[in-house]
Amino acid sequence: MSIALSAGTSEAALDALHHAISSGAIALPVDGRVLFLRARDGHWWGGHSRNRWVCQQSFRPFAEALERSGLEVREPEMGERFPLVLVLPPRQRDEARALFALAARHAGADGVVAVSMANAEGAKSGEADFRRLVGNAQVISKHHCRVFWNAPGDQAVDQELLAEWLALDSLQPIAQGRFLSRPGLFAWNRIDPASALLAAHLPESISGCVADLGAGYGYLASEVVRRCAGVAAVDLYEAEARALEPARINLQRVVAESGREVAVAVNWHDVRRGLPKRYDAIVSNPPFHQGRADQPELGQAFIAAAARALDPAGRFWMVANRHLPYETTLGTRFSKVEVLAMQNGFKVFEASGARA
Repeated sequence: MSIALSAGTSEAALDALHHAISSGAIALPVDGRVLFLRARDGHWWGGHSRNRWVCQQSFRPFAEALERSGLEVREPEMGERFPLVLVLPPRQRDEARALFALAARHAGADGVVAVSMANAEGAKSGEADFRRLVGNAQVISKHHCRVFWNAPGDQAVDQELLAEWLALDSLQPIAQGRFLSRPGLFAWNRIDPASALLAAHLPESISGCVADLGAGYGYLASEVVRRCAGVAAVDLYEAEARALEPARINLQRVVAESGREVAVAVNWHDVRRGLPKRYDAIVSNPPFHQGRADQPELGQAFIAAAARALDPAGRFWMVANRHLPYETTLGTRFSKVEVLAMQNGFKVFEASGARA
């Protein structure tokens, strides 16, 4: 997960989208069928029936919030068409372009695609990309956001560009082909330096059953398998579903290269809810911000989850930005905490003696 929460969407963009609908600028379809890509729940939808909405959301906490409101959360099927497709795109441009292409495909020739983006999250370039793909767009500004959409029946989709942009969400080799990843994941096109620092300080003596919390595309878990011959099983926990496929492939590859039998499980899971089993060791580069704002409580929740899930003799290794206030939480949750490294603005911790 290590979040720029790949799912992070400004609440203001959600409010601006609602304004465009409630003001009548964008009409809800008569038959009630709406596809909402990167959907978010909101109290203001209360006046609208959402019985025929399909909500796509790959970030587990947001998906669970939609489900609690009784909404249907799933991936749209290939041939499904909707008269209205709402989109809350991410900041990462390639991921957003793939989402625009997906929306245009599901809207078909007569549907409307409506997009809301915060100005500070790339709304201007997003609108330009939207126009490249579908032709003309209507625009309103609200809450420091832009909402832009095509008129009904006015799609002039560039089919060649649509195919090109859909492909942007495919798995791509990174780090000289060592790993597969995809745009929009945390540090998606490189090895994150904080994770690399943590991996360099993991002892080869780690053994037994290990968990990686906020596993992303699987770099840390792969390094655990590669470096630690005594590891028998690795469980990855990741809240962003788009990371699960590359993580699974990357782990299968490193296990095959090791020549050992290592059980691997990749879980779509919100770590803040706790873990379902206990472990001999846990590693993590935890999330620390949503959008641009630091939220150290996310990392603190990961520390608490790790402490509860460790066996009595288990150990926890984590890396974090040096300025984040994690020492107090670690000291509360563990009887022994050691700083293994301080480098390039990061700290690596080892903690043992969990106080669940």
